Amino acid sequence: MFANTGHPATSWYAATATPFPTLPELQQDARADVCVVGAGYTGLGAALELARRGVSVVVLEAAQVGSGGSGRNGGQVHTGQRNDQAWLEKRLGRDDALRLWTMSQDARAHLLGLIAAHGIACDFVPGMIHARHRKGGEDEDAAHIDFMRDRYGYDQLAPIGEAALARELGTRVYHGGLIDHGGGHLHPLNLALGMARAARTAGAVIHERTRATAWRREGGAIVVETPRGRVTCDQLILTGDGYLDDLAGGAARARVMPINNFILATEPLGERADQIIRSNAAVADSRFVINYFRKSPDGRLIFGGGENYRPGFPPDLKAFVRRRMLQVYPDLADVKVSHAWGGTLGITVHRAPFVRELAPGVRIAAGYSGQGVMLAPWFGKLLADAALGEGEGVELLARLPTPPFPGGRWLRWPLTVAGLSWYALRDRM
Repeated sequence: MFANTGHPATSWYAATATPFPTLPELQQDARADVCVVGAGYTGLGAALELARRGVSVVVLEAAQVGSGGSGRNGGQVHTGQRNDQAWLEKRLGRDDALRLWTMSQDARAHLLGLIAAHGIACDFVPGMIHARHRKGGEDEDAAHIDFMRDRYGYDQLAPIGEAALARELGTRVYHGGLIDHGGGHLHPLNLALGMARAARTAGAVIHERTRATAWRREGGAIVVETPRGRVTCDQLILTGDGYLDDLAGGAARARVMPINNFILATEPLGERADQIIRSNAAVADSRFVINYFRKSPDGRLIFGGGENYRPGFPPDLKAFVRRRMLQVYPDLADVKVSHAWGGTLGITVHRAPFVRELAPGVRIAAGYSGQGVMLAPWFGKLLADAALGEGEGVELLARLPTPPFPGGRWLRWPLTVAGLSWYALRDRM
């Protein structure tokens, strides 16, 4: 799939990250109970849980810790699964929908617990605003608030009218929405680096610049090949989301599609920062290709928007994202952009994550479709539990519908791009 394009140093996250040591490549054969491929949230969550429980674990990272989607994303913490509870009830029934809601609440508690227990300085701020970009929708928002309160006991949602939202955000381009006090935002790269520190402290071994190229069974064990050594293990956990490659096999390639998304950070806004997102919540709008934005601790606007569906990024990322920012905040036309970067995420047909046991002892989690900040660390723990023969989380997630993209090997890419492009066009109509 997509390469890890776009140098991470161009991101504001990399420029402000807590110092982290360069970790050695794997240069000889190793033995571990579990091998984890990928040092993002899922892989680090699995490694931390395994090491904490005394299991020997080796993590193989093709680039650097957090250099993929985990260290490049918008830092937004969304409540729930990627699909809302009404959708899950229709697809899976009330019982599984309730289990998935409980799982998402456990994931939130786990995330905040990781931050607190390991002293991860990732600037978590509560509050998530969902803004409607078209008129209408008040009744649907009210029904959703009532549904979540009455059926799931979730009382953290509240409506926000058009005038109040305009004052809150400092722009009049939206038509009301709702605020989720259970959501929030954070510094995503610092979260990944903090999880890596905790995993190493617990005893996990992490190798950077070590690409896993293949795996095979050899006797009763699994052998993972890398350019300079191999890891022999009993269990294998594959992570990487949109950066997955042939290592994950045909089932994953058919169901998880990589797309690129882009973000900028302005220079500090000074006093103007007080007039933008007054509550300091995160914001995401209702477009299919969403705009999402928040403020940094030093008063910058971090604005994400725009995507493409092919390898490589636009040549002028600052201009690419700035156009979308100015549609929301035209008064910032005189503000300079200090950083711009992109990242790759994995999506699925129904935006439900792809979590499976691919073969005995080989498990995967991918296709978070933008919901990975909250879910991925917990899914890593669930994969660790499954590797130890415990828990039912992976079995529950495997029931989520993740059909292959249509078109088969040769046509799925152009058909999917055509469909995504149509929905993106509707945003502008």
